[in-house]
Formats: sequence, structure tokens, C-alpha cells
Amino acid sequence: MKILVTGAAGFIGMHTAKRLLQRGDEVVGVDNLNDYYDVNLKQARLAQLQP
Repeated sequence: MKILVTGAAGFIGMHTAKRLLQRGDEVVGVDNLNDYYDVNLKQARLAQLQP
């Protein structure tokens, strides 16, 4: 199943996307990488979702 995860670079979104990928779903992640939260942290979370 293809699933859209908003806030994919945030804590909850990243863990949700990771779990969906583990169970075999296709994930499309969307996030606004603004500087309200540490951009480096968000990029590190997104890197964990890459194959």
C-alpha cells in the first residue's frame, strides 16, 4: 500500500514511516525542513529512512 506520512522528519513521523517501511508499505514522506527545529537532526532522521 502507498501511504503519505506528513512530518516525516519529525520524531513521530520518522518512526511511523520506518514501521510502515518495515512491514512492506511504500511511503511518501513530506516535511517542511524549516529551522524551528534543528535541520541537521531532521536530515539525520530522513537518512535513517533511506534504503
